[in-house]
Amino acid sequence: MSRAWTYLLIAGLLEVVWSVGLKYSQGLTRPVSSVITIVAALASFYLLGLAMRDLPVGTAYAVWTGIGAVGAAAIGILFLHESREVWRLVSLVLILAGLVGLKVTSRA
Repeated sequence: MSRAWTYLLIAGLLEVVWSVGLKYSQGLTRPVSSVITIVAALASFYLLGLAMRDLPVGTAYAVWTGIGAVGAAAIGILFLHESREVWRLVSLVLILAGLVGLKVTSRA
C-alpha cells in the first residue's frame, strides 16, 4: 500500500474518532471530549490533505468519508445500541464494496 493510501486510511480512522467524539462532547461543551474531537479532526484533515497530493480528489474524499461513515455506524451499532436492521447492515456492506472498488481501480 502506498504512503498516500496509508495516510488516507489513518485519516479515515481519525474521522471515526472525531465523529463519535462529537457525540460524547455534547456539542463541544465537555472539555476533554472536545479536545480529543478537535485534535482528531485536525489530524484527519491534515492526513487527508497529504493523501490528496497523490490521489484524485474524488477517490480520496469518497474513501475518507466512507471509512468515517462505516466506522461511525459500526461504533453506533456495537456500543451505542443503534439499529441493527438488516437493510442498514446491507447498506454498510455496499459502502465497503464501493471503497474496495475505488482502491482496486486506483492508479496510486
